[in-house]
Amino acid sequence: MEMKVIIVLLLLLKLFSLVTAQCRSVYNILDHGAIADIRTDNSLAFMNAFQAACSSHYTNCTQIIHVPANKTFLLNPIFFKGPCNSASLHVEINGNITAPNEPSDWMCDRNGCDRWIHFKHVNGLSIYGAGTINGQGKKWWKLLDQRRPSAMEITSSSNVQVSGIRFEDNPHVHLVIDSSTDVYLSNLTVQAPGNSPNTDSLHIKASTNVFIDSCSIGTGDDCISIVDGSSYLNITNIICGPGHGISIGSLGKGGSNETVEHVYVSDSAFRGSTNGARIKTWQGGKGHARHMVFERIACDNAANPIIIDQYYCDHEHCHNQIDAVHVSNVTFREFSGTSRKKTAVKLSCSDTVPCTDIFMENINLRYRHHTNTTSYCKSVYGRVTGEMMPDVPCLTQE
Repeated sequence: MEMKVIIVLLLLLKLFSLVTAQCRSVYNILDHGAIADIRTDNSLAFMNAFQAACSSHYTNCTQIIHVPANKTFLLNPIFFKGPCNSASLHVEINGNITAPNEPSDWMCDRNGCDRWIHFKHVNGLSIYGAGTINGQGKKWWKLLDQRRPSAMEITSSSNVQVSGIRFEDNPHVHLVIDSSTDVYLSNLTVQAPGNSPNTDSLHIKASTNVFIDSCSIGTGDDCISIVDGSSYLNITNIICGPGHGISIGSLGKGGSNETVEHVYVSDSAFRGSTNGARIKTWQGGKGHARHMVFERIACDNAANPIIIDQYYCDHEHCHNQIDAVHVSNVTFREFSGTSRKKTAVKLSCSDTVPCTDIFMENINLRYRHHTNTTSYCKSVYGRVTGEMMPDVPCLTQE
């Protein structure tokens, strides 16, 4: 009898699991008033779909907002704010989402446009599909004296996934992750011209446990930028170029105390980028950039394959200062390929707060026509081992 009861309970548990797994509520934006004519603003339809999904009382069901394929929807700046009742909210984008073509047509608030598509306090958010998010940035890029909006920003959320989407020609940063945890970004394509200003692809701020995998990126700024408060990032299988590389920072601007730590980057390629693996900090700052590994990196005509720059100064008048962000415990291992500059390794650190525990192993970077490269060192301490091209004499040979 006891065995029969156990079997029945197991069958009921399995049945409950199947029902739960299959419990999905779909909110097609067409059913909420969206019109795919590239002229009609669909912000209200998107918001209606989100509010219906977010407020659903079926808390164990996956709520899915569906953007259908083969259609293009015009969207003005929109703010999706949680928390939601369901533990899992999906946005399936198979069609295309486009912003107004003219910056003056954007329906911004009186404070201007900082963001185009913004999710906040939406735990269990998953955005995926084969669609494109196009911010119509070409005319924005000419407005250098005007604040430009990021395309998509996800803030104060946990258990977030973004996959398969194509981001294209957005006015400013393409995707921002801010103050979030347990974030998975995969199989993303991000494209903008190499001369488009400040069009960072993936910008990670104050976030932990971030995984980025298998992304193809080419823009006018950092392929991936990691700034203050971020830790425990795992970045793999990235193709970067054009762009400014995978950058830690900038950190310490205006004397601020900023930190980034525990970053692992591997199995990636820099193709025609202005930088490869880069750490950039401002003079006068405080804090640290530490516990980082860059390994198995292929460079094809990258201008600065390996660079630590504690004298970063972006379009401003800077002067020497005593304080600096401390850069330590950084490993560069198994870099290969070609450098667009003869100086392939640049380690430019502060006299008063030098870089420490910098480790290099098996670096093979050649200049054009496969000639030898050189290195530049200033106030840096560490070790090298294995075959080295270029030679980095400021580091102790093991």
